[in-house]
Amino acid sequence: MSVIKFLISRSFLKQLIIAFVSLLLLVFGLKFWLDITTNHAQKIQVPNLEKMSLEEVRQKLTELNLDFKVIDSASYNPNYPNKSVIEQTPKTGDFVKEKRKIYLVLNPSKYRSLVVPDLNGRTKRQASTELKSSGFKVGTEYTYVPDIGKDVVRGLMFKNRKLKIGDKLPKNSTIELILGDGKGN
Repeated sequence: MSVIKFLISRSFLKQLIIAFVSLLLLVFGLKFWLDITTNHAQKIQVPNLEKMSLEEVRQKLTELNLDFKVIDSASYNPNYPNKSVIEQTPKTGDFVKEKRKIYLVLNPSKYRSLVVPDLNGRTKRQASTELKSSGFKVGTEYTYVPDIGKDVVRGLMFKNRKLKIGDKLPKNSTIELILGDGKGN
């Protein structure tokens, strides 16, 4: 039997049709199975979770059959309630499928504490600049002490308490400067 006779034979054509039909059934069966298992036609719109507490988020996402995970805390933002959502991924309005995790960034309950820098001997302007760049605010009420240097830092105060080197204060705290009056010895 030659190759040409085999290619036009009835048994070869029958095998070819069986293979083609099997392949079509496999492709359509796989597509049907994937549509069902991946919930292809399903869309849930992500709600706006901004400024919500974790309990409110849990309740809202449970209603929508979505999960969430807290991934981080941001820098404290006084415009948001403590421990409320600042950011979310996926964003508000995006479409997801059920049981998808929404990743959340929360607002901490207060500013983080920073170490107060040692500014003794610096000028008022140098100290103000360094305090502001460190994340503190500089008060406008200066206390003057007898010292030979005029407007030279001789100490720092926070809420009428003199600060020591290494003290920690919350970011954005207002620090008052104790300065030399330039008249002392």
